[in-house]
Amino acid sequence: MSTSPAPSDALPAPLVVRTVALDTLAAGHDPAELLGLLPARGGLAWVRRGDGLVGWGEAARVPVTGPDRFAAADRAWRELVAHAVVRDEVGLPGTGPVAFGTFAFDSRSAAGGVLIVPSVLVGRRDGRAWVTTIGTTLTAPPVLTADLDPVVAPGRVQLGDGAMDAASWERVVARGVQAIRDGRVDKVVLARDVVARTEQPLDSRWALRRLADRYESCWTFAVDDLIGATPELLLRAERGLVTSRVLAGTIRRTGDDDADIARAGILAHSSKDLEEHEYAVRSVAQALAPFCTSANVPDVPFVLSLPNVLHLASDITGVLAADHRSSLALAAALHPTAAVCGTPTEAARELIQELEQMDRGRYAGPVGWLGADGDGEWGIGLRSAQLDAADPHRVRLFAGCGVLAASSPAAELAESQAKLEPMKYALGLTH
Repeated sequence: MSTSPAPSDALPAPLVVRTVALDTLAAGHDPAELLGLLPARGGLAWVRRGDGLVGWGEAARVPVTGPDRFAAADRAWRELVAHAVVRDEVGLPGTGPVAFGTFAFDSRSAAGGVLIVPSVLVGRRDGRAWVTTIGTTLTAPPVLTADLDPVVAPGRVQLGDGAMDAASWERVVARGVQAIRDGRVDKVVLARDVVARTEQPLDSRWALRRLADRYESCWTFAVDDLIGATPELLLRAERGLVTSRVLAGTIRRTGDDDADIARAGILAHSSKDLEEHEYAVRSVAQALAPFCTSANVPDVPFVLSLPNVLHLASDITGVLAADHRSSLALAAALHPTAAVCGTPTEAARELIQELEQMDRGRYAGPVGWLGADGDGEWGIGLRSAQLDAADPHRVRLFAGCGVLAASSPAAELAESQAKLEPMKYALGLTH
Protein backbone atom coordinates (compact mmCIF):
# COMPACT_ATOMS: atom_id res chain seq x y z
CA MET A 1 0.00 0.00 0.00
CA SER A 2 1.41 3.36 -0.96
CA THR A 3 2.04 6.09 1.53
CA SER A 4 -0.16 9.17 1.44
CA PRO A 5 2.34 11.97 0.81
CA ALA A 6 0.29 14.77 2.39
CA PRO A 7 1.66 17.34 -0.12
CA SER A 8 1.55 21.05 0.62
CA ASP A 9 -1.26 21.69 -1.87
CA ALA A 10 -3.45 19.23 0.08
CA LEU A 11 -3.07 21.23 3.29
CA PRO A 12 -5.35 24.13 4.27
CA ALA A 13 -4.46 27.81 4.18
CA PRO A 14 -2.11 28.93 6.97
CA LEU A 15 -3.73 28.37 10.36
CA VAL A 16 -4.33 31.13 12.88
CA VAL A 17 -4.00 29.82 16.43
CA ARG A 18 -4.81 31.59 19.68
CA THR A 19 -4.61 30.17 23.23
CA VAL A 20 -5.99 32.09 26.21
CA ALA A 21 -6.21 31.17 29.89
CA LEU A 22 -9.48 30.24 31.60
CA ASP A 23 -10.42 30.61 35.25
CA THR A 24 -13.35 28.26 34.69
CA LEU A 25 -14.62 26.50 31.62
CA ALA A 26 -18.08 27.98 32.05
CA ALA A 27 -20.09 29.64 34.77
CA GLY A 28 -20.29 27.19 37.65
CA HIS A 29 -18.49 24.50 35.67
CA ASP A 30 -15.49 22.67 37.09
CA PRO A 31 -12.49 22.83 34.74
CA ALA A 32 -11.78 19.18 35.56
CA GLU A 33 -14.94 18.07 33.73
CA LEU A 34 -13.50 18.31 30.25
CA LEU A 35 -15.50 15.47 28.77
CA GLY A 36 -18.79 17.31 29.39
CA LEU A 37 -17.83 19.84 26.73
CA LEU A 38 -17.75 17.32 23.89
CA PRO A 39 -20.43 16.73 21.26
CA ALA A 40 -22.25 13.38 21.21
CA ARG A 41 -20.12 12.12 18.30
CA GLY A 42 -16.93 13.28 16.64
CA GLY A 43 -15.23 14.75 19.70
CA LEU A 44 -11.52 14.40 20.45
CA ALA A 45 -10.20 13.56 23.89
CA TRP A 46 -7.08 12.63 25.83
CA VAL A 47 -7.87 12.83 29.56
CA ARG A 48 -6.47 11.33 32.75
CA ARG A 49 -7.52 12.17 36.31
CA GLY A 50 -9.28 15.33 35.18
CA ASP A 51 -6.33 16.77 33.25
CA GLY A 52 -5.82 16.59 29.52
CA LEU A 53 -7.26 17.85 26.26
CA VAL A 54 -10.61 17.78 24.49
CA GLY A 55 -11.46 19.23 21.11
CA TRP A 56 -14.10 19.42 18.41
CA GLY A 57 -14.43 20.60 14.85
CA GLU A 58 -11.74 20.16 12.18
CA ALA A 59 -9.39 22.97 11.21
CA ALA A 60 -7.25 20.44 9.33
CA ARG A 61 -7.25 16.71 8.67
CA VAL A 62 -4.23 14.77 7.37
CA PRO A 63 -4.90 11.13 6.33
CA VAL A 64 -1.90 8.84 5.73
CA THR A 65 -1.39 5.21 4.76
CA GLY A 66 1.36 2.65 4.32
CA PRO A 67 4.62 1.82 6.06
CA ASP A 68 5.74 5.48 6.13
CA ARG A 69 2.48 6.77 7.60
CA PHE A 70 4.17 8.21 10.71
CA ALA A 71 6.81 10.05 8.69
CA ALA A 72 4.18 11.40 6.27
CA ALA A 73 2.09 12.68 9.18
CA ASP A 74 5.17 14.21 10.81
CA ARG A 75 6.12 16.08 7.62
CA ALA A 76 2.60 17.42 7.20
CA TRP A 77 2.45 18.54 10.83
CA ARG A 78 5.79 20.36 10.60
CA GLU A 79 4.58 22.17 7.50
CA LEU A 80 1.29 23.16 9.12
CA VAL A 81 3.08 24.52 12.19
CA ALA A 82 5.76 26.32 10.16
CA HIS A 83 3.12 28.35 8.32
CA ALA A 84 0.79 28.92 11.29
CA VAL A 85 0.30 32.27 12.99
CA VAL A 86 0.37 31.51 16.72
CA ARG A 87 -0.52 33.59 19.76
CA ASP A 88 -0.08 31.45 22.90
CA GLU A 89 -0.75 33.30 26.15
CA VAL A 90 -0.37 30.21 28.38
CA GLY A 91 2.76 28.35 27.25
CA LEU A 92 2.13 24.87 28.66
CA PRO A 93 2.34 21.45 26.99
CA GLY A 94 -0.91 21.16 25.05
CA THR A 95 -1.31 24.87 24.30
CA GLY A 96 -0.87 26.46 20.87
CA PRO A 97 -1.31 24.21 17.81
CA VAL A 98 -2.26 20.63 18.73
CA ALA A 99 -3.16 17.62 16.59
CA PHE A 100 -4.82 14.43 17.75
CA GLY A 101 -3.81 11.25 15.96
CA THR A 102 -4.56 7.58 15.57
CA PHE A 103 -2.69 5.01 13.48
CA ALA A 104 -3.39 1.47 12.33
CA PHE A 105 -1.61 -1.42 14.00
CA ASP A 106 -0.35 -2.79 10.68
CA SER A 107 1.10 -0.79 7.81
CA ARG A 108 -0.96 -2.89 5.39
CA SER A 109 -4.25 -1.93 7.03
CA ALA A 110 -6.73 0.13 5.05
CA ALA A 111 -7.31 2.11 8.27
CA GLY A 112 -3.96 3.91 7.73
CA GLY A 113 -3.74 6.83 10.11
CA VAL A 114 -4.89 10.40 10.57
CA LEU A 115 -3.97 13.66 12.28
CA ILE A 116 -6.89 15.90 13.21
CA VAL A 117 -6.41 19.54 14.20
CA PRO A 118 -9.55 20.65 16.08
CA SER A 119 -11.22 24.03 15.56
CA VAL A 120 -11.61 24.40 19.33
CA LEU A 121 -9.44 22.80 21.98
CA VAL A 122 -9.83 23.03 25.77
CA GLY A 123 -7.11 21.84 28.12
CA ARG A 124 -6.39 21.53 31.79
CA ARG A 125 -3.10 20.80 33.57
CA ASP A 126 -2.14 21.16 37.24
CA GLY A 127 -5.07 23.44 38.03
CA ARG A 128 -4.67 25.70 34.99
CA ALA A 129 -7.17 25.69 32.13
CA TRP A 130 -7.13 27.19 28.65
CA VAL A 131 -8.98 27.34 25.36
CA THR A 132 -7.39 27.35 21.90
CA THR A 133 -9.14 28.38 18.70
CA ILE A 134 -7.71 27.27 15.35
CA GLY A 135 -8.84 28.35 11.90
CA THR A 136 -7.86 30.37 8.88
CA THR A 137 -8.89 33.64 10.57
CA LEU A 138 -8.62 34.93 14.13
CA THR A 139 -11.77 34.09 16.09
CA ALA A 140 -12.92 34.92 19.61
CA PRO A 141 -12.87 32.12 22.22
CA PRO A 142 -16.24 30.33 22.30
CA VAL A 143 -18.67 30.40 25.20
CA LEU A 144 -18.14 26.98 26.78
CA THR A 145 -21.20 25.11 27.98
CA ALA A 146 -21.14 21.60 29.38
CA ASP A 147 -23.64 19.09 28.01
CA LEU A 148 -25.21 21.51 25.56
CA ASP A 149 -27.03 18.44 24.24
CA PRO A 150 -28.37 15.93 26.81
CA VAL A 151 -26.21 12.85 27.24
CA VAL A 152 -28.19 9.82 26.05
CA ALA A 153 -27.75 6.32 27.50
CA PRO A 154 -27.32 3.55 24.91
CA GLY A 155 -30.34 1.61 26.15
CA ARG A 156 -30.40 -2.15 25.64
CA VAL A 157 -27.10 -3.52 24.28
CA GLN A 158 -26.65 -6.85 22.54
CA LEU A 159 -23.27 -8.56 22.10
CA GLY A 160 -22.40 -10.83 19.21
CA ASP A 161 -19.36 -12.54 17.73
CA GLY A 162 -16.83 -10.54 15.80
CA ALA A 163 -14.42 -12.11 13.32
CA MET A 164 -14.83 -15.49 15.05
CA ASP A 165 -16.65 -17.10 17.95
CA ALA A 166 -15.00 -17.99 21.28
CA ALA A 167 -14.30 -21.62 20.37
CA SER A 168 -12.71 -20.64 17.07
CA TRP A 169 -10.53 -18.07 18.83
CA GLU A 170 -9.33 -20.71 21.30
CA ARG A 171 -8.27 -22.83 18.33
CA VAL A 172 -6.35 -19.85 16.95
CA VAL A 173 -4.56 -19.48 20.30
CA ALA A 174 -3.67 -23.19 20.18
CA ARG A 175 -2.15 -22.69 16.74
CA GLY A 176 -0.19 -19.74 18.10
CA VAL A 177 1.16 -21.86 20.96
CA GLN A 178 2.19 -24.55 18.48
CA ALA A 179 3.96 -21.97 16.30
CA ILE A 180 5.96 -20.88 19.34
CA ARG A 181 6.88 -24.45 20.23
CA ASP A 182 7.94 -24.95 16.62
CA GLY A 183 10.36 -22.04 16.99
CA ARG A 184 8.65 -19.57 14.63
CA VAL A 185 8.33 -16.87 17.32
CA ASP A 186 8.98 -16.46 21.04
CA LYS A 187 5.73 -14.63 21.72
CA VAL A 188 2.69 -13.50 19.74
CA VAL A 189 -0.15 -11.18 20.77
CA LEU A 190 -3.53 -12.26 19.43
CA ALA A 191 -6.54 -9.95 19.28
CA ARG A 192 -10.19 -10.83 19.71
CA ASP A 193 -13.19 -8.70 18.77
CA VAL A 194 -16.89 -8.75 19.62
CA VAL A 195 -19.64 -6.59 18.16
CA ALA A 196 -22.17 -4.64 20.23
CA ARG A 197 -25.46 -3.20 19.00
CA THR A 198 -27.01 -0.39 21.03
CA GLU A 199 -30.71 0.42 21.19
CA GLN A 200 -29.99 4.16 20.93
CA PRO A 201 -27.27 5.70 18.73
CA LEU A 202 -24.16 5.62 20.89
CA ASP A 203 -23.39 8.92 22.60
CA SER A 204 -19.61 8.72 23.02
CA ARG A 205 -19.78 11.04 26.05
CA TRP A 206 -21.73 8.37 27.93
CA ALA A 207 -19.00 5.80 27.31
CA LEU A 208 -16.06 8.16 27.86
CA ARG A 209 -17.35 9.46 31.20
CA ARG A 210 -17.91 5.95 32.51
CA LEU A 211 -14.40 4.96 31.44
CA ALA A 212 -12.83 8.05 33.02
CA ASP A 213 -14.71 7.51 36.28
CA ARG A 214 -13.94 3.79 36.64
CA TYR A 215 -10.45 3.68 35.07
CA GLU A 216 -8.98 6.93 36.40
CA SER A 217 -5.36 5.73 36.17
CA CYS A 218 -5.80 5.08 32.43
CA TRP A 219 -5.70 7.57 29.56
CA THR A 220 -9.27 7.98 28.28
CA PHE A 221 -9.25 8.82 24.58
CA ALA A 222 -11.44 9.55 21.59
CA VAL A 223 -9.94 10.11 18.15
CA ASP A 224 -11.69 9.56 14.82
CA ASP A 225 -14.34 7.19 16.25
CA LEU A 226 -11.80 5.13 18.22
CA ILE A 227 -12.65 5.38 21.92
CA GLY A 228 -11.22 3.67 24.98
CA ALA A 229 -9.15 3.89 28.13
CA THR A 230 -5.60 2.61 27.79
CA PRO A 231 -3.37 1.75 30.76
CA GLU A 232 -0.31 1.59 28.49
CA LEU A 233 1.58 4.76 27.56
CA LEU A 234 3.64 4.11 24.47
CA LEU A 235 5.56 7.33 25.15
CA ARG A 236 5.44 10.81 26.56
CA ALA A 237 7.99 13.23 25.08
CA GLU A 238 8.24 16.47 27.02
CA ARG A 239 11.05 19.01 27.26
CA GLY A 240 13.83 16.58 26.40
CA LEU A 241 12.60 13.62 28.44
CA VAL A 242 10.82 10.49 27.27
CA THR A 243 8.75 8.07 29.35
CA SER A 244 7.14 4.78 28.39
CA ARG A 245 4.87 2.61 30.55
CA VAL A 246 5.14 -1.03 29.50
CA LEU A 247 2.49 -3.57 30.46
CA ALA A 248 2.76 -7.31 29.87
CA GLY A 249 1.65 -10.12 32.17
CA THR A 250 -1.93 -10.15 33.40
CA ILE A 251 -4.16 -11.81 35.97
CA ARG A 252 -7.87 -11.23 36.51
CA ARG A 253 -9.08 -9.62 39.72
CA THR A 254 -11.63 -11.43 41.88
CA GLY A 255 -13.25 -8.43 43.56
CA ASP A 256 -12.08 -9.63 46.98
CA ASP A 257 -9.26 -7.40 48.26
CA ASP A 258 -7.49 -10.12 50.25
CA ALA A 259 -7.70 -12.58 47.38
CA ASP A 260 -6.43 -9.95 44.95
CA ILE A 261 -3.41 -9.22 47.14
CA ALA A 262 -2.57 -12.92 46.95
CA ARG A 263 -3.11 -12.91 43.18
CA ALA A 264 -0.77 -9.93 42.85
CA GLY A 265 1.90 -12.02 44.57
CA ILE A 266 1.23 -14.91 42.19
CA LEU A 267 1.53 -12.58 39.19
CA ALA A 268 4.78 -11.05 40.44
CA HIS A 269 6.37 -14.52 40.68
CA SER A 270 4.82 -16.14 37.60
CA SER A 271 7.57 -17.35 35.28
CA LYS A 272 5.22 -17.18 32.27
CA ASP A 273 4.18 -13.58 33.00
CA LEU A 274 7.69 -12.44 33.89
CA GLU A 275 8.98 -13.89 30.63
CA GLU A 276 6.25 -12.06 28.70
CA HIS A 277 7.07 -8.83 30.52
CA GLU A 278 10.79 -9.15 29.87
CA TYR A 279 10.18 -9.41 26.10
CA ALA A 280 8.07 -6.21 26.18
CA VAL A 281 10.53 -4.18 28.28
CA ARG A 282 13.48 -5.26 26.15
CA SER A 283 11.74 -4.26 22.90
CA VAL A 284 10.93 -0.75 24.20
CA ALA A 285 14.40 -0.20 25.70
CA GLN A 286 16.09 -1.27 22.47
CA ALA A 287 13.86 0.97 20.33
CA LEU A 288 14.47 4.03 22.53
CA ALA A 289 18.24 3.56 22.85
CA PRO A 290 19.23 5.32 19.58
CA PHE A 291 17.30 8.45 20.62
CA CYS A 292 18.56 8.76 24.20
CA THR A 293 21.82 9.83 25.83
CA SER A 294 20.84 7.91 28.98
CA ALA A 295 17.96 5.73 30.13
CA ASN A 296 16.61 4.03 33.23
CA VAL A 297 15.17 0.55 32.70
CA PRO A 298 13.80 -1.04 35.91
CA ASP A 299 15.11 -4.48 36.78
CA VAL A 300 11.85 -5.57 38.41
CA PRO A 301 8.28 -4.68 37.38
CA PHE A 302 5.60 -3.41 39.73
CA VAL A 303 1.99 -4.62 39.84
CA LEU A 304 -0.48 -2.13 38.38
CA SER A 305 -3.97 -2.58 39.80
CA LEU A 306 -6.98 -1.81 37.60
CA PRO A 307 -10.62 -2.48 38.48
CA ASN A 308 -10.74 -5.56 36.25
CA VAL A 309 -7.17 -6.92 36.10
CA LEU A 310 -3.69 -6.75 37.58
CA HIS A 311 -0.73 -6.11 35.26
CA LEU A 312 3.02 -6.34 35.51
CA ALA A 313 4.25 -2.84 34.65
CA SER A 314 7.53 -1.00 34.14
CA ASP A 315 8.14 2.71 33.61
CA ILE A 316 11.13 3.31 31.32
CA THR A 317 12.57 6.83 31.25
CA GLY A 318 15.26 8.43 29.10
CA VAL A 319 17.00 11.71 28.30
CA LEU A 320 16.57 12.51 24.62
CA ALA A 321 19.57 13.57 22.56
CA ALA A 322 19.76 17.24 21.57
CA ASP A 323 18.66 16.40 18.04
CA HIS A 324 15.84 14.18 19.26
CA ARG A 325 13.09 13.31 16.87
CA SER A 326 9.47 14.33 17.33
CA SER A 327 7.09 12.20 19.38
CA LEU A 328 5.68 10.86 16.10
CA ALA A 329 9.13 9.65 15.06
CA LEU A 330 9.57 8.04 18.47
CA ALA A 331 6.17 6.36 18.12
CA ALA A 332 7.20 5.02 14.72
CA ALA A 333 10.38 3.57 16.22
CA LEU A 334 8.57 1.97 19.15
CA HIS A 335 5.52 0.56 17.37
CA PRO A 336 4.75 -2.27 17.49
CA THR A 337 6.21 -3.27 20.84
CA ALA A 338 6.39 -6.87 21.98
CA ALA A 339 3.49 -6.08 24.33
CA VAL A 340 1.06 -5.65 21.40
CA CYS A 341 2.72 -7.69 18.65
CA GLY A 342 5.20 -10.27 19.92
CA THR A 343 8.83 -11.11 19.31
CA PRO A 344 10.69 -11.24 16.99
CA THR A 345 8.58 -8.38 15.67
CA GLU A 346 8.37 -9.19 11.97
CA ALA A 347 7.83 -12.90 12.49
CA ALA A 348 5.13 -12.18 15.07
CA ARG A 349 3.43 -9.69 12.76
CA GLU A 350 3.33 -12.24 9.94
CA LEU A 351 1.92 -14.88 12.30
CA ILE A 352 -0.80 -12.46 13.44
CA GLN A 353 -1.75 -11.82 9.83
CA GLU A 354 -1.93 -15.57 9.23
CA LEU A 355 -3.97 -16.46 12.33
CA GLU A 356 -6.37 -13.63 13.03
CA GLN A 357 -8.11 -13.43 9.65
CA MET A 358 -9.20 -9.84 10.32
CA ASP A 359 -7.94 -6.31 9.92
CA ARG A 360 -7.26 -4.96 13.42
CA GLY A 361 -7.64 -1.46 12.06
CA ARG A 362 -6.42 0.97 14.71
CA TYR A 363 -6.77 -1.42 17.62
CA ALA A 364 -3.37 -1.72 19.36
CA GLY A 365 -1.98 1.13 17.26
CA PRO A 366 -0.70 4.45 18.62
CA VAL A 367 -3.30 7.03 19.66
CA GLY A 368 -2.67 10.42 21.26
CA TRP A 369 -1.67 14.00 20.52
CA LEU A 370 1.30 16.20 19.64
CA GLY A 371 2.08 19.89 19.93
CA ALA A 372 3.88 22.45 17.79
CA ASP A 373 7.34 21.45 19.07
CA GLY A 374 6.74 17.76 18.37
CA ASP A 375 6.33 16.85 22.03
CA GLY A 376 3.24 14.86 22.92
CA GLU A 377 1.70 11.77 24.46
CA TRP A 378 0.93 8.54 22.63
CA GLY A 379 -0.82 5.57 24.12
CA ILE A 380 -1.61 2.18 22.68
CA GLY A 381 -5.22 1.80 21.63
CA LEU A 382 -5.96 -1.07 23.99
CA ARG A 383 -9.26 -1.74 25.80
CA SER A 384 -10.86 0.17 22.95
CA ALA A 385 -13.87 0.21 20.66
CA GLN A 386 -14.32 1.37 17.08
CA LEU A 387 -17.56 3.21 16.43
CA ASP A 388 -19.13 2.54 13.05
CA ALA A 389 -19.28 5.79 11.06
CA ALA A 390 -22.11 4.43 8.90
CA ASP A 391 -24.15 2.78 11.67
CA PRO A 392 -24.36 4.68 15.00
CA HIS A 393 -25.79 1.60 16.71
CA ARG A 394 -22.81 -0.65 15.93
CA VAL A 395 -19.64 -0.77 18.05
CA ARG A 396 -16.70 -3.16 17.65
CA LEU A 397 -14.94 -4.04 20.95
CA PHE A 398 -11.36 -5.36 21.15
CA ALA A 399 -9.07 -7.20 23.53
CA GLY A 400 -5.67 -8.84 23.09
CA CYS A 401 -3.59 -11.46 24.89
CA GLY A 402 0.10 -12.31 24.89
CA VAL A 403 0.62 -15.95 23.94
CA LEU A 404 3.70 -17.93 24.98
CA ALA A 405 4.72 -21.58 24.85
CA ALA A 406 3.14 -22.17 28.28
CA SER A 407 -0.16 -20.48 27.38
CA SER A 408 -3.50 -22.26 27.69
CA PRO A 409 -6.21 -21.40 25.15
CA ALA A 410 -8.90 -21.51 27.86
CA ALA A 411 -6.87 -19.21 30.11
CA GLU A 412 -6.23 -16.77 27.26
CA LEU A 413 -9.96 -16.69 26.45
CA ALA A 414 -10.70 -15.89 30.10
CA GLU A 415 -8.07 -13.13 29.99
CA SER A 416 -9.64 -11.67 26.85
CA GLN A 417 -13.00 -11.59 28.62
CA ALA A 418 -11.42 -9.65 31.48
CA LYS A 419 -9.85 -7.19 29.05
CA LEU A 420 -13.20 -6.63 27.34
CA GLU A 421 -14.65 -5.58 30.70
CA PRO A 422 -13.80 -1.83 30.45
CA MET A 423 -15.67 -1.32 27.18
CA LYS A 424 -18.56 -3.51 28.33
CA TYR A 425 -18.79 -1.31 31.40
CA ALA A 426 -18.60 1.80 29.20
CA LEU A 427 -21.68 0.57 27.32
CA GLY A 428 -23.58 -0.15 30.55
CA LEU A 429 -23.41 -3.94 30.18
CA THR A 430 -21.80 -4.38 33.61
CA HIS A 431 -21.89 -2.44 36.87
